[in-house]
Amino acid sequence: MLDATGPTTLAELKEQARALHDSRRFADVLVTCAVLVDDRPVASDDPAEVWVEPGQTVEFLPPFAGG
Repeated sequence: MLDATGPTTLAELKEQARALHDSRRFADVLVTCAVLVDDRPVASDDPAEVWVEPGQTVEFLPPFAGG
């Protein structure tokens, strides 16, 4: 879980997640994840332009079979 003390961008949150998991495999999977902010798909948006407010839920959904 990542805690934000104020509004932050999705790009900043992704960087925090990468820093917590010093693994090339994790970084590779993170790039391919579908991303939801409060159940709203944002994966096709520029992460630097997606603002996340404290209390919002961000989900990273890795690719999986079975659609």
